[in-house]
Amino acid sequence: MENNIQEIKKSILAPPSGGGGGVGASVRVFAPATVANVVCGFDVLGFAINEPGDEVIMRVTNKPGIVISKITGDDGRLPLAPEKNTVSVSVQQYLQSIGRADMGLDIELHKKMPIGSGLGSSSASTVAGLFAIKTLLGDDTDPINILPFAMKGEEIACGHGHADNVAPALFGGFVLVRSYEPLDVIRLPHPKDLYCAIVFPDVDVPTREARQIIRNKINMKDAVTQWGNIAGLVSGLFMGDIDLIGRSMQDVLVEPVRSMLIPDFYKMREMAMELGAVSFGISGSGPSVFAFTRDEATARAITQKLQQHLTNIKIGSNSYVSPINDGGPKVLE
Repeated sequence: MENNIQEIKKSILAPPSGGGGGVGASVRVFAPATVANVVCGFDVLGFAINEPGDEVIMRVTNKPGIVISKITGDDGRLPLAPEKNTVSVSVQQYLQSIGRADMGLDIELHKKMPIGSGLGSSSASTVAGLFAIKTLLGDDTDPINILPFAMKGEEIACGHGHADNVAPALFGGFVLVRSYEPLDVIRLPHPKDLYCAIVFPDVDVPTREARQIIRNKINMKDAVTQWGNIAGLVSGLFMGDIDLIGRSMQDVLVEPVRSMLIPDFYKMREMAMELGAVSFGISGSGPSVFAFTRDEATARAITQKLQQHLTNIKIGSNSYVSPINDGGPKVLE
């Protein structure tokens, strides 16, 4: 990770004096939620969705340093201290890399998505902050240059600086992380009519704990099965073959363990498949689950059915239906 940041420091130029980022300048940015792992692609696959997401309002001030003046939608769970918040830490590292560490910023973070949902809550906030400062400073270099700073935010949030959430949140679309050292991220094509149905059960599955229960060693037979499924999924995306995508989305390594943390996971999968889902799995570390479908109507039927089932077993839930979001973060009016 440090080597990646050192290399990227060489490729980012400080904005010209008198350019963007003057005192009083402000910007409001939205960054989308993401589905990571995509069943068989643990830590290497992810895609962005249209909703939910997070918003950051960033203003340039005349007092050096970063201040987080407001956080909403978090029920008081996130730190205002700039040295502890993923948004401010990643922005500060970016500013240091371009020689602007003394820049004054006021940040508001508005959580528009649930924390601990398995939908990349921390990555949406971090990417919104980085995209905001990049916009304020008129930095038009390739967004890949700020990815390592977003990964640092993930490291603070969950103890592991993976990119399968922050990369699709930053670039939009469907993303493959081919390598972490050196960092190599590839944006994948996907069928345009592929929809995602997401249900977030109101149960607590902390990301750190969800990582700790994963096996450290696997047998060769399981590894071969997983490699074949990842290759099949990527091939299906390139070919636009939804049937191949569905056949390939099987996980023999992580899902068998993490599914135990999600009430009635296999029952919900059975229900989704009966309603016409192409595939079904856990979003990130959970507890959110998702299904790919061939159309919006099927996706909505699945979310309605799964939410009704959760209600019947006394569990509240939220649901979202979205195509794959190819736009990534955006500046709001």
